[in-house]
Amino acid sequence: MSLETAILMKDIYQKTELGKGIIGALIMQQKKQLLTPQEMEQAGGIISALLEETDRIILGNENTHRMILTALLSRGHVLLEGVPGVGKTLMVRSLSKLLGLDYKRVQFTPDLMPGDILGNHILQTDEEGRRKLVFQKGPVFTNILLADEINRASPKTQSALLEAMQEQAVTLLGNSRQLPSPFFVLATQNPIELEGTYPLPEAQVDRFLFKLTVETPKPETLEKIITERRRGNPPEPERRVSSEDLEYLFAVMDEMFLPLPVARYISRLVSGTHPASPEATEMIRNYVSFGASARAAIAIAESARAYALICGRPTAGFEDVKTVAVHALHHRIILGYKARMDKIDAHAVLGELLSSMDETGMRLPGNVEVQ
Repeated sequence: MSLETAILMKDIYQKTELGKGIIGALIMQQKKQLLTPQEMEQAGGIISALLEETDRIILGNENTHRMILTALLSRGHVLLEGVPGVGKTLMVRSLSKLLGLDYKRVQFTPDLMPGDILGNHILQTDEEGRRKLVFQKGPVFTNILLADEINRASPKTQSALLEAMQEQAVTLLGNSRQLPSPFFVLATQNPIELEGTYPLPEAQVDRFLFKLTVETPKPETLEKIITERRRGNPPEPERRVSSEDLEYLFAVMDEMFLPLPVARYISRLVSGTHPASPEATEMIRNYVSFGASARAAIAIAESARAYALICGRPTAGFEDVKTVAVHALHHRIILGYKARMDKIDAHAVLGELLSSMDETGMRLPGNVEVQ
């Protein structure tokens, strides 16, 4: 931004009530100490090594790898959608090995019961001959839970994960048990096969930080797979992230800075997904029935911090928000029947919102651009 533009921006802010509030808040925020270059360099080294290993083991979909890592640093859950055979399960399994975390896989089927995931109380006899109920932990007691084809299970079984995903706890027979930390759910679903499936309830979909589409590999990627990977078997990791490194990344994430103007942009963005909002675009008013929840704003804020960390920046900016916003929003807005008739999807609606909304929320002169 040039000196003339900066002076003009200062003049605009000082002459508006919104600007005065932002300037006051920015002065208060300046007291917060940013991460040092040494801390960022150490975190960047861990992240770079992790991404290099991930890209080496799983060929293709490099952007998906970065978005999954963004979600994990944000301590959020991910819903992976893609046709069979594109490596969704391999991606999750390889990531658990690289992070050195405990990993469990549950194949969701129509006859799967909640106890098959959470655990059951089993009647056992102790040494004195007395019978008592003993809790047998289910596969949910792990660090990374792969819920494979989650939409094949009944709504009763799907809802068993609601408390686990939000509270990181399981309550059975009045007793609440904490899950291991960290705890992530990475679920997969097949978008082309609908027979024998149950759509996820909105309350559960909203608990996923991101919904990511795993694309079919490109021809050059397929060539590498069939020439370098016999029977498709991936190589073993050459290095793993230690538990100390992972805790360090989480600690750095807690110190990532979110400037007030960026926080306000996120709140306007989420509010703009509601048809009644003044920020709503024409497409949102015509095609959206229900906008995103407050949980969406939290998801964007946390994932913007994480993506900034991956890119080596100590503060989250507008571009970080724009990068993660679609992944955090498109599964949270509910389109009306008119969208289906006109073949309009959530990506098109959100694309117009992001392109039309200015970052500052102020009417700037045409020759002023925020960078």
